[in-house]
Amino acid sequence: MYKILIVEDDEGIAESLSRQIASWDMEPHPVVDFHQVMQEFAAVSPHLVLLDIMLPFYNGYYWCSEIRRVSNVPIVFLSSASDNMNIVMAMNMGGDDFIAKPFDMAVLISKIQALLRRTYDFGGTLPVLEHRGALLNTGDNTLTYRGEQIPLSKNEYRILLSLLESKGQVVSRERLMEKLWETDSFVDDNTLTVNVNRLRKKLEAAGLEDFIATKFGVGYMVSG
Repeated sequence: MYKILIVEDDEGIAESLSRQIASWDMEPHPVVDFHQVMQEFAAVSPHLVLLDIMLPFYNGYYWCSEIRRVSNVPIVFLSSASDNMNIVMAMNMGGDDFIAKPFDMAVLISKIQALLRRTYDFGGTLPVLEHRGALLNTGDNTLTYRGEQIPLSKNEYRILLSLLESKGQVVSRERLMEKLWETDSFVDDNTLTVNVNRLRKKLEAAGLEDFIATKFGVGYMVSG
């Protein structure tokens, strides 16, 4: 089910959006704390963001730029400030579409569905996977923690992706090696150990200690 993050401070509009989105078998997630938009973004890992411009504390342009630092998730601006300058600025900041208020709900839903089809029909992976505040962006294979990017090799990224996709479950060493083989990295058991240890050191250096747990004789996991 597609998850839609709603960054809209008008409770009536947010509730109406939530009802309509849910009626189309999508999962609405209206932001509650407008101080903590990025924390809610990380917790939800949405497939699409609906973003108002005029918001408490920081405007939609600010949050768009913050999201774009870690994700290529589609962003649709919703605003009554629909003059050309605001539309151009919204697109330049990284928005994918701009819909003027008041809007027709059927038109909005059709635009959301079109963006979701274009973005995800050729892959089912979530755009951002989050654990303990670390954001793994599947669009550009980057890991971000506390605003800093942690460089990952191709093998390290595939290992971390596999673990986060199965968060709370043990991923066997054999399964991890198969995942690496899919990218033409023919690794043996010792090479996998080296890659995991190197990844752990990078995570620890960034402040993410004990991020990957070893289940001896079985494999590895990140706890849920």
